[in-house]
Amino acid sequence: MYAIKTEASFDSAHFLHGYDGKCKNIHGHSFKVSAVAESPLLLGGMVADFSVFKSDLKKITENLDHALIYEDGTLKPETVSALNGEGFKLTPLPFRPTAENLAEYFYSQLKNAGYNVKKVSLYETEKNCAEFYMSERERTE
Repeated sequence: MYAIKTEASFDSAHFLHGYDGKCKNIHGHSFKVSAVAESPLLLGGMVADFSVFKSDLKKITENLDHALIYEDGTLKPETVSALNGEGFKLTPLPFRPTAENLAEYFYSQLKNAGYNVKKVSLYETEKNCAEFYMSERERTE
């Protein structure tokens, strides 16, 4: 099995609606995402073109970079309207923006782009990382 790995980073603010802890408040992270794609065979000597793989990962991060990422429906419509009126970048997501869910989001986005994704790691801080991967059987189904 062959594998390639690339990384990208983005800065975002988020909060965890309904969470009873410090993360219920808006706060920011310098996120780093690492993605691994694999293949048992090489096409033209490669799993995938590194520059294209890196570019595709970067496109996903650009939607989240310097944005308030939040679970859709957790902010009052008037709050969203006021923030939009101030020109802030808002990125609603259909899930709670935890590191675990964001790792799965990146995995799914890369899978939908045609990559045989093995694993995605998402660092919220230098020392805290969430990973998403499927078993080999799940990935081939």
